[in-house]
Amino acid sequence: MKILVTGVAGFIGSHLALRLLARGDTVVGIDNMNNYYDVTLKEARLHRCNHPAFQFERLDIVDRERMAALFAQHLFDAVMHLAAQAGVRYSIENPAAYIDSNLVGFGNILEGARHGKVKHLVYASSSSVYGANTKLPFSEHDNVDHPVSLYAATKKANELMAHTYASLYGLPCTGLRFFTVYGPWGRPDMALFKFTRGILAGERIPVFNRGQMIRDFTYVDDIVEGVIRAIDRPAQPNPGWSGDKPDSATSYAPYRVYNIGNNQPVELMRYIRVLEDALGRKADIELLPLQDGDVPATYANVDALQNNVGFRPRTPVEEGVRRFVEWYKEYYGVH
Repeated sequence: MKILVTGVAGFIGSHLALRLLARGDTVVGIDNMNNYYDVTLKEARLHRCNHPAFQFERLDIVDRERMAALFAQHLFDAVMHLAAQAGVRYSIENPAAYIDSNLVGFGNILEGARHGKVKHLVYASSSSVYGANTKLPFSEHDNVDHPVSLYAATKKANELMAHTYASLYGLPCTGLRFFTVYGPWGRPDMALFKFTRGILAGERIPVFNRGQMIRDFTYVDDIVEGVIRAIDRPAQPNPGWSGDKPDSATSYAPYRVYNIGNNQPVELMRYIRVLEDALGRKADIELLPLQDGDVPATYANVDALQNNVGFRPRTPVEEGVRRFVEWYKEYYGVH
C-alpha cells in the first residue's frame, strides 16, 4: 500500500514508518519539525527511515493549500494521522497550538482523505479523552464527555469530526486511543525520559499526586503492532448499532474507536523502581500534588482490539524500560 504517515519524525511515527517499510509498503511522511522539543532527536529518527520507498516532506498539517496539494499529488490507500500538538500540561500554557494543529490540522486531513478517496483514515486519539471518568478499566463504550484538559478535548473533537466524515461521505475512520506510550526514541517531555535524565544527573525528580498514580504504560512496539493491524482492517458499519442506545465505539457509519493499552496498569512508584533497577541508581524523589489537567489513573479495556484485530499488547514494563534505558545510554553516550 501507499500510506501517508503524518508526524513521521515523531516518536510513534518514526517507529511505524520503519515497520511499514519493512513489510513492503510505500511511505510518504510529513512533519513540520517544530521545536516543541529537541529537533535533533526528530532528525535522528528521520535518518533511521532512509529507504528507497520512503519520501519525506516538511509540511505543517495546518497549511490548507499545501495539504490539499499533497493529497492531489498522491493517491494514498491509507492515512495514519499522528501529527498533533502533544502534551496535557503544555495545553494549559499554550492553548492556541492545540486549536491550530489538533482541530484545524485535523480538518485538513479529513478533507484531504475525503477528496483523495482514501480507503481508510486511522488517527491517534488518546486515553486522556476519558477525563473525569473513574470506572476502570476504561471502555470505548463509555461516555467521554468530561475532558479535564484542552488536549483531551481536541482528541475527543477529532473523534466527533471523524464520525461526521464517516457518516456524510462514507470515509472509513478508525480512532486509536493510545495509553501512555514509552520506549526507545521517546519524547523528552514524557515521564520516563525526564526521570531517566534526572536520576542520571543526580537531580530530584518530581512525582505528582504524591506518587498515587496508576498508568497503563504501553510499549511503543505494541502500539505500532496495534496500529498496523488497525490500518489493515478498514472500519465497517455496525449493523446492530441503534440510535435508541447509541454505542460510542461503533456506528451505523464506517467508524470505529479502539483502546490500545497494555491492560496491566502499573503504580508510578513501581515504574520508578523498575527504572532504578535498569539504571543501577536510586532516584531522589520529590512528592508533589496532582497537576491541573492530569488524572490519577488510566487502565485500558482492550477486548475490542483483541476481538476485531486479533491483538493485545503484552510487553511487561521491566522489559520495555530496560530497552529504553539501553537506547538512552547509547544515544546520549552515557556510561
